[in-house]
Amino acid sequence: MDNRSAGREAGSALATLGGLSGLQGVSTMVWLNDREKKAAAGVSHTGAQTGLGRTRLARELFSGRYRPGQSLQLDKIAAEYGMDNESVLKAFAEFQTLGMVTLAGNFSAIVHSPNPKEMEEAYEIRAALEEIGGRAAARALKGNTAALQRELDAMRSAFHHLDLDSFVEHDAAFHRSILQASRNEVLLRVWDSLAVDLRIRGALGKVLTDLREVVESHQPIVDALEKGRGREAGLLLRNHVETLSEYMKKPESDPGFQGALRTDLEGAKDVQQAFFPPHSLSIPCLSCETFYRPVHDIGGDYYDFLPLERGRWGIAIGDVSGKGIGAALIMASLQASLRAQASHSHSDLSTLIGDVNRLVYESSPTNFYASLFYAEYEPGTRVLNYVNAGHNPPIVLRTGNGRCEMFHLESSGMLVGISADSQFPTTTFQLEIDDVLVAYTDGITEVENRRGQFWGQPGLESLLLSCGSRTPEQIIKCIVDEITTFADRLPQRDDMTLVVMRVHDV
Repeated sequence: MDNRSAGREAGSALATLGGLSGLQGVSTMVWLNDREKKAAAGVSHTGAQTGLGRTRLARELFSGRYRPGQSLQLDKIAAEYGMDNESVLKAFAEFQTLGMVTLAGNFSAIVHSPNPKEMEEAYEIRAALEEIGGRAAARALKGNTAALQRELDAMRSAFHHLDLDSFVEHDAAFHRSILQASRNEVLLRVWDSLAVDLRIRGALGKVLTDLREVVESHQPIVDALEKGRGREAGLLLRNHVETLSEYMKKPESDPGFQGALRTDLEGAKDVQQAFFPPHSLSIPCLSCETFYRPVHDIGGDYYDFLPLERGRWGIAIGDVSGKGIGAALIMASLQASLRAQASHSHSDLSTLIGDVNRLVYESSPTNFYASLFYAEYEPGTRVLNYVNAGHNPPIVLRTGNGRCEMFHLESSGMLVGISADSQFPTTTFQLEIDDVLVAYTDGITEVENRRGQFWGQPGLESLLLSCGSRTPEQIIKCIVDEITTFADRLPQRDDMTLVVMRVHDV
C-alpha cells in the first residue's frame, strides 16, 4: 500500500472512532459544589455576545496574557469578557480539554503553558476528518453553496476590517457547516471534541502575515462543492488545514537560519528560471510574449513552449496549488512529465494529459494538484487542439470590421493530480490571422485593491477589448500597468503569469 492509500485508510478509520483517547469533547463532566452551581446560573447574554467573548478570551489565553500557574476567578473573567457564568464555565471546560487550564474549586482555574505538539496532532486529525467530510458533503452541497459563500464573504470583510474575532467565528462556521452537510455524526463529535474554533484562535497569531492567503484558500473549496466534486473538495480541505499546520511550525527569527535559507532560495530561483523557455523563442506564424512574477522568490505558476513532430508546437500554462518551494517542486514534476509525454507520438491530447495526470498523481503528496491548459498548434492550418484541466479559460480576441469578438477556451476537465483516472476531453479551435490568444493564471485576475475588491475576469476582458490590435508585448504592458494601478501599492498575494500570442500569415 502506498503512502496516499495509507493516509486514506487512516482517515476512514478515524471516521469510525467515536471515542478518541484524550478527545472526549466539550461535554466533559465538571463536578461542582452547591456554591459553584449557583454561581453558574448568572444572567444570560445573547449567543453573539457570548461567542465573541469566548473568542476574545481564547485569543488572550493563547497569546500569553495569563501566566502559567496563574489562578483565575471565573466570575471575574465572565464580567470582563461579557459572558455569563454558565458560558464561561463551558469555555473553561473546553480549555481544560485542550490542556490549557485545570478547573479548580471556588469557581476558579489554573493556567498552563500551550503544548505545540498537541496542537499539531489535533490538526493532523482535523485534516483527515475534513477531507472525509468534504467528500461526503459534496452531494448535499452541489448547487447549494450560497450559505458557504456568505461565510467566506464575511471572512473577507472581517479581514478587511481587521476584526479577527469575527473572522474566527465565520471561519469555524464555514468548516463546521461542511461537516454538518456530510451528515456524519461521528465527524461532528470529533470536530467538537477538538474545539476547532478555539484552536483556530490559538493559531491565528502564527498566520497573520499569510491571513489573506488563508482567507482566499476557501474559495476553491466552495467552487468544488458547488460542482459536486467531492474528491476535489476533500483534498482542498486537507490542503487548507495542513497549510495552517505548516504555518504554525514557522521557526523563530534567527539571522543564521534566515541567511542560509536566503542562500538556498537564491539557488532554487536560478534553477527554476532554467525551467522556463528562452525569451528569444521563435514559433512560425506566431509572435509571443510572456510575463512571470512569483509572489516569493520561486513559485508554482508554469508556462512552456514545446517543439513537436511535423512542425507542431505545444503551448502550456498551469498553476500548482500552494506557493514557494513545495509548489515549485510539483511544477517541475508537471513540466517534466508533460515534456516527456509530448515528445512521444500520441493519438490524441486526452490520452496525453491522462498519462501526465497519472504521473503527477502518483508522484505528488496528497494535498497537491494543478490546473493546466495544454494546446498543440499547427502553424500551416492554424488549428489549435487543446485540453483545459481546471485552468482559467484563455481568451481569444478577434478584431475586424470595427469590432472585437472574444472567445473563451473553457475548462472541461478536472484539475491534474486529483484522481488517477480523471478524463480530459479535447477541444478544437480554429484560429485566424491576427487573432490574439491571452492565457493567464488567477494571480492576474485576483489582484485586490484597498477596498477589498478584485480586478477579476471582467476587468481583464474590459481591458483586452480596448487593446486587441496591439502587439503581445504592448498587451502585457497594458495588463501589468492596469493591475499595478488597481492594487495601489498593496503587496502581491499570488504568483502572476501571462502568455500572449498573435497569429501571423507568415
